[in-house]
Amino acid sequence: MGSAMLAGWQKDSQLAAEFHVIEPMLEAAELANPNTYFHNSLSELAEGATPELVVLAVKPQMMAAVLEEAKLLSGADTSWLSIAAGLSTQKLSEMLGGETKILRAMPNTPAAIGMGITALFAGRQVSASISALSEQLLGACGSVVRLEDEKLMDAVTALSGSGPAYVFLLAETMAAAGHRLGLPADMAMQLAIETIKGAGALMAEDTAPPSILRENVTSKGGTTAAALSVLMSDERMAGLLDEALTAAARRAAELDAQG
Repeated sequence: MGSAMLAGWQKDSQLAAEFHVIEPMLEAAELANPNTYFHNSLSELAEGATPELVVLAVKPQMMAAVLEEAKLLSGADTSWLSIAAGLSTQKLSEMLGGETKILRAMPNTPAAIGMGITALFAGRQVSASISALSEQLLGACGSVVRLEDEKLMDAVTALSGSGPAYVFLLAETMAAAGHRLGLPADMAMQLAIETIKGAGALMAEDTAPPSILRENVTSKGGTTAAALSVLMSDERMAGLLDEALTAAARRAAELDAQG
């Protein structure tokens, strides 16, 4: 996710910023950019470096170890933007050793092609300028929504943060069913992917809600109605998705408790 976001920032001509990327496994020579500097460790940065904003793009389970080293570079004016699922601003402050300026964001993987959606929450100590900068950074990768209540971040994680995986699973399942009905496997997958892509684009362009779009394509007694009678029977699909998102939100809360 960090690489996807960086790619978006490097393409944004409106960002007058200098980026320093710390990635132990990174081959810096392959990612040369005029305003981006790559380091395999924090020790490679100039002594006394005090970045204005540190973006934390690491897994929740790695955060404590990363912050133990990263906080040595921070100054009084340094703000922290975390994209780690499940770690609250309070938990991150504890890891950093006290009151700090923290923002939380939950992007998703379509950010890699500039079509992500990110929810952003800014802690009370974060300045308006840093909040705006963070929104600009995240906006280079797609749309941004602002959260006023941090407690909603677990729900965002369950819905849009993990959401692309649900859509990928839908494509897998549709293609597999098409193959069982006799279509060549590659054709079934192409049909599934293009259908999902087209339906998503239509929802984005049309002002009608998805429920109306669904009704518009469903002829009484037709093939679509036959399929929906299965998916919507006893709220089968709705109940399953509700259970799935609840499990994801619960896991996000557990990550904070374990952090």
